[in-house]
Amino acid sequence: MISENASSRMDAPTNISLVITADTVSESLQYKTVSVFLVLLVCGLGIVGNVMVVLVVLTARHMRTPTNCYLVSLAVADLIVLVAAGLPNVSDSLTGTWVYGHAGCLGITYFQYLGINVSSCSITAFTIERYIAICHPMRAQTVCTVSRAKRIIAGVWALTCVYCLLWFFLVDIQVNADQRVQCGYRVSRDLYLPIYFIDFAIFYIVPLLLAIVLYALIARILYLGPLPRPANSEAHAATTLRRSCKEPPEGGAKAGRHRSALSSRKQVTKMLAVVVVLFALLWMPYRTLVLVNSFVATPYLDAWFLLFCRTCMYANSAINPVVYNLMSQRFRSAFRNLYRCQGEAARRRTLSMVTVGYSAAAANGTKARVATETEKRGKAVSFGKDGVDADAAERERKDDDPEATPSEVKDDKMQHSTV
Repeated sequence: MISENASSRMDAPTNISLVITADTVSESLQYKTVSVFLVLLVCGLGIVGNVMVVLVVLTARHMRTPTNCYLVSLAVADLIVLVAAGLPNVSDSLTGTWVYGHAGCLGITYFQYLGINVSSCSITAFTIERYIAICHPMRAQTVCTVSRAKRIIAGVWALTCVYCLLWFFLVDIQVNADQRVQCGYRVSRDLYLPIYFIDFAIFYIVPLLLAIVLYALIARILYLGPLPRPANSEAHAATTLRRSCKEPPEGGAKAGRHRSALSSRKQVTKMLAVVVVLFALLWMPYRTLVLVNSFVATPYLDAWFLLFCRTCMYANSAINPVVYNLMSQRFRSAFRNLYRCQGEAARRRTLSMVTVGYSAAAANGTKARVATETEKRGKAVSFGKDGVDADAAERERKDDDPEATPSEVKDDKMQHSTV
């Protein structure tokens, strides 16, 4: 049963490592070290980068564009792929067995395919959005909006969630001949292959063919012909021509703005085209391997090549934020501002802690000063009372001894004061 379905089980990213657990190469310390290091490195960088993409679009108002909404959907899908497909491979490489149980087998496989399929749909969505925005600008004013993009994204996620429920009925816990537990497919190849080819066609072949056609049309508009303008631009141009000759600089400014808008559209289109090309290239080794193994009697399961295929898949989900930072000035500035905001927040927390500490110390010092002054005032009152008592005693003495001389009185006062 295992040898018969080995090639069919190749389509689950987590299950690739489990299929080759009996291989001596995959059991070697060198392979485990390299595998764990690559997975942790790529997945760690990808998780940080995609979280930053989500944060900059959600926190910066000027980043909330229809295209960026699709990029947020793509970032969330990539996060699911990295967490559900990438990180479980660490335990697979270290232990060589499935450690997440039956529920983990169903749930992790479901989220793997959910992330993979939503990322493909998000790429298709922003490709269509770019085509409409550049080739049909009049229609784009009502179609390419943030609210519509949110509705499309919600629909994509809902439909993909329903579609991926199919995997709950295709996977199950299995025990190998060497008593090692694995999460594999419980259906035969005859049943699995049609499902795989449908998935392969819908979420890989069709998006790539559509992207090739649409980006070719976009390139023809951007580089080979004039950029279409909205209908009100012609009326605005006629109004400008009827103005006096004192306003030529305004026309120059409008031309400059038009060139700037054209350059910005080219930049965004190049960036998105690079994302599509990377999606095609980085998924090609894995998709090709599964396709070939589906038709051969003995599947090709070289451990190092499987590691290369998995690393390419994870790199596809991790590399998009790097592309945004390198090719988009707006994203680069947003990432920099996000870093600065985090630094300023940390400094504010530190400053507030120092201020609270200083306020507490100042309050304690004030209390000490008040206590000291109160003590001094008490002593001064005590001394004043002693002086008053001495004068009263002197007057009584003078009344009792009216013959006392002034010098004696003075000596008595000095003696009393000394005492």
